[in-house]
Amino acid sequence: MLKITNLHAKLADENKEILTGVNLTVNSGEVHVIQGVNGSGKSTLAAVLTGHPGFKITEGTIELIGEDSPETILLNDLEADQRALAGIFLANQYPMEIPGVNLSNFLRLAYNARQEKDVPVFKFRKLLKERAALINYPEHLLDRNLNEGFSGGEKKKTEILQLAVLEPRYAILDETDSGLDKQAITDVFNGINKIREMNPQMAFIVITHYEKVFDYIKPQFVHIMEAGKLTAAN
Repeated sequence: MLKITNLHAKLADENKEILTGVNLTVNSGEVHVIQGVNGSGKSTLAAVLTGHPGFKITEGTIELIGEDSPETILLNDLEADQRALAGIFLANQYPMEIPGVNLSNFLRLAYNARQEKDVPVFKFRKLLKERAALINYPEHLLDRNLNEGFSGGEKKKTEILQLAVLEPRYAILDETDSGLDKQAITDVFNGINKIREMNPQMAFIVITHYEKVFDYIKPQFVHIMEAGKLTAAN
């Protein structure tokens, strides 16, 4: 369970709070959609959950609570890489180009960081190609540098490829559909649905402005972010 309790946060170098008391509980396998106007705090919530250093928590807690054990992990003071190892994943709204970093090598290192023993290159390559085929990801991009020269749609599909390979416990999708044409949106959400079928225990927080998102996914919960709080849910 991901449990957010009375979460307040601000930009690290400013005093004005952006999140003003967010409460949210996400259980394994659930899909939550968060909507709201620009500036309401949606992307800030995603950044704070994943440990972005540009934001500071001023009050409240973010906890991972074991559902089959009494284990509880307090995320507040963990660095972004530690949160990732704990099972938190962010698909970025604006994926960065990283020249000189090969996509396949990047994913292999990230994958092995979560394994008890490193997976050999050839075995990981087989896994990577299988996951790329699962979500209809263009195989020729696997040997390119991470997002370098990629189109907007290819960058967003690469975020979904990372999701398919790393299999986190909680996936936060920050406007993954923004800036894409209808076909690219279809490809992205078809990929997400295939990942959900493969990992029914994976939970999703989908941040979106796209009103037709419900044509592609069927969330259990829909929330509205307003003035730094989740003020409505159904």
